[in-house]
Amino acid sequence: MQHADLPELGFYGLAGHSGSPRDLLGEVAEGERLGLGSVFLSERFTTKEAAALSGAAAAAGERIGIATAATNHNTRHPLLTATFATTMHRLSGGRFALGLGRGFDMLFDVMGLPRVTSAQMEDVIGILRRLWHGEAVAGHDGPAGNFPYLSQDPSFDEDIPVILTAMGEKTLEFAGRVADGVVLHTFFTDETLAKAVAAVRRGADQAGRDPASVRVWSVLATVGDHLDEEARLRKLVGRLATYLQGYGDLLVRVNGWDPAVLAAFRADDLVSGYPGAFDVIGTADELRHVAGLVPDEWLAASATGSPERCAARVLDQFGAGADGVILHGATPAELAPVLDAYRNVRPEGFDDLPRNPGRAR
Repeated sequence: MQHADLPELGFYGLAGHSGSPRDLLGEVAEGERLGLGSVFLSERFTTKEAAALSGAAAAAGERIGIATAATNHNTRHPLLTATFATTMHRLSGGRFALGLGRGFDMLFDVMGLPRVTSAQMEDVIGILRRLWHGEAVAGHDGPAGNFPYLSQDPSFDEDIPVILTAMGEKTLEFAGRVADGVVLHTFFTDETLAKAVAAVRRGADQAGRDPASVRVWSVLATVGDHLDEEARLRKLVGRLATYLQGYGDLLVRVNGWDPAVLAAFRADDLVSGYPGAFDVIGTADELRHVAGLVPDEWLAASATGSPERCAARVLDQFGAGADGVILHGATPAELAPVLDAYRNVRPEGFDDLPRNPGRAR
């Protein structure tokens, strides 16, 4: 049965690591059937290449919005990125938004790529928008690089939204100045979410833009009790532990959490020498051990418990100012009980939201 659309809700396709990208086809079809408004696609340099996944998502669904959240501008030539986005824009009938992010400095260092800066992102977004509107970019020498001549097609007049993923206050304000949409981060407390939304709106206002014109998505780890224990551990404890491994300092800082707890987590014998990501290779016993290192307060920045409790946590995101909520860490099929509960408490006013996740009303 096809359910009525919920354009204010999204999910991550192939959440976390996946060795079976073909699963995305079924996830998108099921997500659309259940009424989820958008699918967000992260990129990992294994079997999750953003352009390929985006094309698959467009083919698997007829109505669902699609966004990369995120890819990095420094891994592709800007003309190739522009072509990717224009192709997706037309392939999907206007349902696609290009999502960009900073990525990880250490990873770019070992790849031999320049680290991503706000100046680079602003420069490359300007180049992309010019190309999408049929302009030629000649003699460009800026933060994004030196480009003697770039051109797609002078007949182009493509209105393709750009989304930025952001965490820190300065980046959030920057996103409000230059982007059409913003995707926040998992495990933001409600207070942090409210501050993040305010920073985006402030950045837009300072740039002379309508603050409401930027669509802000919160990312809510949604791990209901209807899942088995090991799945809950992996999707909640394992996921947070993996973030703490990679960029815990930033997450702890933006949430106002105690850095001493993070230091103790990293000094733990299991954590300090761990050979990979906890949400990928952690055993049930290892995840239980890690759960003892992470305060309940930190894990509470999520949706857990009964489907009704998870639905209530979605409402909390809207109460903190988000325009949309990405239910993270679960497949559409796993989210079905939560969506049923959410429909019973769904606020009014969302039905006219665009299908494209990068467009506001």
